[in-house]
Amino acid sequence: MPPLLPFEEITHLFAEFQHTAFRMETRRGYATDRVGARFQAFMRGIDPAPEPDHPWNVNVRTKAEQGARFSRVRIIDQPPTDGQRFLMATAVGNTAAGEDIRVLLRSEALALGLPNWDFWLFDSRTLVRMHIDDTDTTTGVEVVEDPAAVLAACRVRDAAVAAATPSAEVWAKVRSSV
Repeated sequence: MPPLLPFEEITHLFAEFQHTAFRMETRRGYATDRVGARFQAFMRGIDPAPEPDHPWNVNVRTKAEQGARFSRVRIIDQPPTDGQRFLMATAVGNTAAGEDIRVLLRSEALALGLPNWDFWLFDSRTLVRMHIDDTDTTTGVEVVEDPAAVLAACRVRDAAVAAATPSAEVWAKVRSSV
């Protein structure tokens, strides 16, 4: 395996991609979320307010105006973990900015043979494999441009998107059951 890069070394890709940026999320939660004030408030029953001026949402809107598209599929458990429920609650703001966020039950992802690791895929050419430890902390990323690996990630993306449901639909059902 090549040496891992710090995540910060690939952030330029989010502004430089031309057509599509796709994220596959497979974790039951992320350490960066759990330490944040928004997650702590969510755990006390306070819904996270959309953040239209957050740099992420500003970039999503800018790229959408340029004709580019952000999308992601989140694998969730049944019932969803606290981390997965938080991600669905915060998706409202991201989708308002123009991101297409969908969810897929873990059992369906397993039946489809989808991988159990997170990645970003830029313009169907550059794969950024996330390396995440047992505490849900990103330890680094691996940039992969090998055509066979990128093609495999494209196939994963296509299968996941086709099988997934818009996050808002799933969140409405989950929220009504809590």
